Amino acid sequence: MQAMQHQMMGYDRTSTMFSPDGRLLQVEYAKKTVKQGSPVIGIICRDGVLLVADKRIMEKLIIPKSVEKIYQVDEHIGATATGLVMDGRVLIEKAQLVAQQHRVTFDEPIDILSLVKEISDTKQAYTQYGGARPFGVSILFAGINDEPKLFVTDPTGIYFEYKATAVGDGETEIKEILEKKYKESMSIEDGLKLSVMALKKVLGKEFHIERIDGAYIATQDKKFRRIGRDRLSKLA
Repeated sequence: MQAMQHQMMGYDRTSTMFSPDGRLLQVEYAKKTVKQGSPVIGIICRDGVLLVADKRIMEKLIIPKSVEKIYQVDEHIGATATGLVMDGRVLIEKAQLVAQQHRVTFDEPIDILSLVKEISDTKQAYTQYGGARPFGVSILFAGINDEPKLFVTDPTGIYFEYKATAVGDGETEIKEILEKKYKESMSIEDGLKLSVMALKKVLGKEFHIERIDGAYIATQDKKFRRIGRDRLSKLA
């Protein structure tokens, strides 16, 4: 009822207008958009860091390879987004540019935390300035400088570091599975099995291996690698 009153009074028409109880309703709507996005999972393992995502291919005639859900940001960083994927693509392209500029300027790979802060600052700016809506997307950044790192940035511009997490539709159920099953000693292969199992449980009859995208960065060489369809099919 209170939310309806706020809408009728126009507090949700701009991201810069606070409601009487101190809320930015446009930002809250953006966070709800993220919860409706296809689920994505990130896991730190003993030998690297892993990203697994559901592509949510809804039409039979779509070519699965054409749907990209996990992106390479730099040699040592990957990212996946959920919510409004077009917003995520723009922000990830910005992250790719920032990473490239850092390499050219300093002749070394960018620190993952610095990159996450840069993208989070951009997100925060769109909650503060008029004439534009907030980014309706959460992005998982995974990578390795000295050790595996996993960060989540949400539409508000906040970021958190995790050992393992999930974002998107069914995230509560997936997080419950991760909390029960996750171990810091698990390998990338173990993490991949756990991720596929969790997506199978959440997606139910809609689960199909063509919908799953995966990538990892191994501690050994700190290189971004995509997980092949054959490897995913064996696990499924």
